[in-house]
Amino acid sequence: MEKIRRASHAGSWYTDNPNKLSEELDGWIRAAGLPKSSDVRGVIAPHAGYSYSGRAAAYAFGNIDPTNITRVFLLGPSHHYYTPKCALSTATVYKTPIGDLPIDLEVIEELKATGKFELMNLRVDEAEHSMEMHLPYLSKVFEGHPVKIIPILVGALSAENEAMYGKLLAKYVDDPHNFFSVSSDFCHWGSRFNYMYYDKKYGAIHKSIEALDKMGMDIIETGDADAFKQYLSEYDNTICGRHPISVFLHVSVLSFLESQVFNPFNNNKNCPNYLLYQFY
Repeated sequence: MEKIRRASHAGSWYTDNPNKLSEELDGWIRAAGLPKSSDVRGVIAPHAGYSYSGRAAAYAFGNIDPTNITRVFLLGPSHHYYTPKCALSTATVYKTPIGDLPIDLEVIEELKATGKFELMNLRVDEAEHSMEMHLPYLSKVFEGHPVKIIPILVGALSAENEAMYGKLLAKYVDDPHNFFSVSSDFCHWGSRFNYMYYDKKYGAIHKSIEALDKMGMDIIETGDADAFKQYLSEYDNTICGRHPISVFLHVSVLSFLESQVFNPFNNNKNCPNYLLYQFY
């Protein structure tokens, strides 16, 4: 029986008008001007409202070649629901205003059989925005191509569990028909985030934030999960997708993937930084 996850943030975080949404995505992808490449095997992209991150996200999704990809693993952090594990969706289809994305129930069952995952109900699933904000882009990029998704909500994992989940998922990267979409914004700065790190040697606050994020970005490019963990421990940067990123760093090291970073926009002092990664 079909179990639908609604596009619960459509109409607020992004438009729920199918024609307008499709036009926005097409325009952002076109403006990014990236060629399609079958070498792209995964991305790290933001999940803020599209008025903030939509244009930037095109630099992550814009050169995905959908021709041979049939399955997308979607890893997103949990903002509202606490779990020390990873959780799998119980839905059978994810709705978007521009097309539905079916869940790969076969892979969900494989992951459930490991005994390492919990299940999230629809209430938890629909409350979380981190994975939903990738869905319209995935629906647009894979338009006309049969693709299924495996949504994985990544909880507050220990370093040991990040490595464990990375090892469990590494075998899927070895299949060129699989793709990974990892959801994360970077530094959230200000009193409402309880984070006001400021290194005055960089001048303006947003320049300090840019330098802080660039430090983390450089570490992610090396694929060194331990160094990334040390960076987070030292600076406590408010990277909300730190756990999904760490899991994927373990995946990429085991699968010998390399990364390339895109930072198409200068930091804005009023919003989180968006750093876009592609893995080959």
